[in-house]
Amino acid sequence: MGKRIWVHWVIMALHVVAIVIFTRGFLLTRTELPFYSNCPDVLQSPCSFSVNENQNQNQNDTVDQNQQRCWSKPAIGRLVIIVFDALRFDFVAPSTFFQESKPWMDKLQFVQDLAAKNASSARIFKAIADPPTTSLQRLKGLTTGGLPTFIDVGNSFGAPAIVEDNLIHQLAKNGKRVVMMGDDTWMQLFPNHFEKSFPYPSFNVRDLDTVDNGCIEHLLPFLHQEDWDVLIAHFLGVDHAGHIFGVDSVQMIEKLEQYNSILQKVVEALESQSAPGGLHENTLLLVMGDHGQTVNGDHGGGSAEEVETSIFAVSFKNPPSPLPSEFDTSSCGLDLGRRNICFSSIHQLDFAVTVSALLGIPFPFGSIGRVNPQLYALGAGTWNFEDSVGNYQNKSKLEEWMLNYANVLCTNSWQVKRYIDIYSASSVIGFSNEDLLHIASMYAKAEEKWSHTTQKLLLHKKESHNELLPALRRQIDLYSEFLASVAELARSKWTEFNLKMMGTGLGIMLISLLIHFLAIKKVKEQYGFSFTSSGDSGISFGLILSCFMVVIRACSFLSNSFILEEGKVACFLLATTALVKMRYSIMKKKMKLEAFVFLLLITICRFTIEVGLSKQAPSSEFMNAYPSWMLRIAAGFPIWNFVAEALPVVALILLAFLLREAITRSSSKGILKYIIMGTNLSYMLIAVHWASESDRLNLAWVLKGTGRSYIPRLIYAIGFGQLLLLTFNQLFSKRKSSDHSNLLYIKTVAMFSAWSSTIIILLGKQGPWVALAFIIGGYCIMRLDNIELDVKDGGSWNRMLDPVPVTQWSLFAVCLFFCTGHWCAFDGLRYGAAFIGFEEFLLVPQAILLTMDTFGFSLILPIFGVPFLVACLGQSEKGKKFILTRLSLVYMIYGLIMATSVTATIICVTMHRRHLMVWGLFAPKFVFDVAGLILTDILVCLASHYYFSQVEDDALQDLSTKK
Repeated sequence: MGKRIWVHWVIMALHVVAIVIFTRGFLLTRTELPFYSNCPDVLQSPCSFSVNENQNQNQNDTVDQNQQRCWSKPAIGRLVIIVFDALRFDFVAPSTFFQESKPWMDKLQFVQDLAAKNASSARIFKAIADPPTTSLQRLKGLTTGGLPTFIDVGNSFGAPAIVEDNLIHQLAKNGKRVVMMGDDTWMQLFPNHFEKSFPYPSFNVRDLDTVDNGCIEHLLPFLHQEDWDVLIAHFLGVDHAGHIFGVDSVQMIEKLEQYNSILQKVVEALESQSAPGGLHENTLLLVMGDHGQTVNGDHGGGSAEEVETSIFAVSFKNPPSPLPSEFDTSSCGLDLGRRNICFSSIHQLDFAVTVSALLGIPFPFGSIGRVNPQLYALGAGTWNFEDSVGNYQNKSKLEEWMLNYANVLCTNSWQVKRYIDIYSASSVIGFSNEDLLHIASMYAKAEEKWSHTTQKLLLHKKESHNELLPALRRQIDLYSEFLASVAELARSKWTEFNLKMMGTGLGIMLISLLIHFLAIKKVKEQYGFSFTSSGDSGISFGLILSCFMVVIRACSFLSNSFILEEGKVACFLLATTALVKMRYSIMKKKMKLEAFVFLLLITICRFTIEVGLSKQAPSSEFMNAYPSWMLRIAAGFPIWNFVAEALPVVALILLAFLLREAITRSSSKGILKYIIMGTNLSYMLIAVHWASESDRLNLAWVLKGTGRSYIPRLIYAIGFGQLLLLTFNQLFSKRKSSDHSNLLYIKTVAMFSAWSSTIIILLGKQGPWVALAFIIGGYCIMRLDNIELDVKDGGSWNRMLDPVPVTQWSLFAVCLFFCTGHWCAFDGLRYGAAFIGFEEFLLVPQAILLTMDTFGFSLILPIFGVPFLVACLGQSEKGKKFILTRLSLVYMIYGLIMATSVTATIICVTMHRRHLMVWGLFAPKFVFDVAGLILTDILVCLASHYYFSQVEDDALQDLSTKK
């Protein structure tokens, strides 16, 4: 095998080791403690206080009583939870609450009607989630009451069972019968916890109805049955409609209107059985989202659109519990009908503990949330406090509510303090001593007031009637301040960073860069290459320019603003190098057309990122169909509708023509002819597939049902067959060629042909345009590399290696990543692409398709297309002999640029590990970059074997003997 291929394998091994070690230190999950809350635990708290005014009750009676009521007295008998996945807050709240009315607003009109007419028993909440906002982490956070850990994002497509204490475990443990229907993620998170379950597969984002129809089928009948205590129905239609069509789409509006009708039927069924003695006399309905979504239908990050969802609570208890005005933080406004509607705010962190308090079960052991006063008051109803504070028949309702809430917060605070203490003792790092002392001081202050002041006032209530309410208010404030402080501390310092492992990983990455640099230096010196045209070992302007571009891009990662605008930064740096090349072309009076076209192409990429494919674009459907801002404008005119459908097909025809020209100009066709024929067939199938899915052509009847999947699968099969054919040809072909440049050119065109059809169909109708841009950009970079070389004489240019074209190729690949609608965040993944050709979720094939869609034009084609920069250089006898060594050096330089960028990302996340946006921005950037680096190393190794193995031995051996 080749003499220098092993260098790429060694570097890849170092990268893998460095990334694994650094990741173990940076993306550690918080320690999950194997402890569970139990009913008798509350006896250890200062809150199990019972007063018997007649002094007839002994201590044993008190213990029995506390055990019976567990941690709090049950306030509701039944709970119905309806989860609408990706429910934005503006789906629920009136449009008048926002600066601008949108088409998707006011569609859940029934919710607004209830909130307006029954303000005391129906309330809209703005629920704030903690990023990352993937469904798995939100369900885990909702049920455990803990903060999310970033490492769980990787498990979103194969959710592991939750092992720490959680709401569902406590329900099952304490005899509550739980029924679940809908998203099958619940079954993966909570196996063997449900009395009955009706799960449906959740990952086919193109399927808007299967899960929802299953929920509807079972939900309404179960509302008339008695064999359950908690019912969970998880709908997915809104989430899937957002992913495929965007929020501003007909499909989204239809889904919201369907949900409005469903909610009306659910409330009618509950109300009809809510009379005294009825099945739902003491039932609470919660309609909620697990997270929000962007206008494109994406989620996973930490933007306001993604973290803001909603909870709509309806109590059928009459009368509802009053809420003291000082604890009511509602905001009110008028809807379109001039009705007053109020909404409150709640952190999803508080959901598990609030529901536990309402149901009278132990709070999850690891919960750090606070019992929300508004939601608790809505569900609690009128209380009889004789169990906890004695037989006082003439208490005011205000005293009743505040006394009970103070007692619940006492238990809540004790539970959180217990968890923090055990966590800090069990965890490797835990919280700092200063933080622990601060928390302990706040809790001691609240506990002291409870034990020495509040309880004494309760014992002598008749004598201290005027002092009780102020004391209860102060008690509630102290507990609330303590709980808020713990939550704030956990959000800022929760993740345990192992600095030793992070430092070791970073050190190995730096070592790999050194080895990379030394390998380039050795090969360059061994075969007489130089970065200067004179052939000496000096430093050229091209080397300085390339280093400057790489360093500037690396430094930009230190700013979260520049990471958000990474595509624009790459375009700016690429345009800078293009201007330098244009200067040379003007000075040499050569290739001015190529320089102008290249600058124009960069400008189009820049505007495509800015207007057409940015994260703030109005519709993901638009992004899939119209890759440029010009087509977006044209789509608004009916006369251009057919043109908009036809243009991608025209681009496919242009691609097929260019491939035909590649055959015509090649002196040795051979296997290339059959590869091109397969690609042209795939292009025709892509056009047929798009025509069958077009609403304007009405050809859907051609491929009914599962037939829609046949054409994409056939295209995948053709592409896979082409790669196999190239592999067999590589292994068994004994043909030798003296024209290494032409052979390299043929191999490059063949590899592009084999990959292009699959990548294009995954990208949708923007695919052919991006492919054309890829070819045009590569041609311009290659041609502009010849500006200086063409004017040299004596053949010294054969030993010159200009790193600027390699740097341009790398930057151009980054631009294409963002031009195709991707960005370095989990909501930048186009999950719909993984289901092209598949109706069901299959992990391995769809992970491959998602990888090809994400990195097709930014890694796969650019890496296999690198020889294009070498094969088309000026032809001379001596140049042909050096071509493979030149290619080896180009691959090393390309890999060094990638590794330098990733090392800069690692340094960046190390420095910003306590940054507010570490999990919402820096960590996703780290994950995408390291995944891209590993994929780059793998592809470089495979490309080296593919391009070098047949001709490297004789060419390079001959080169060595002539030195």
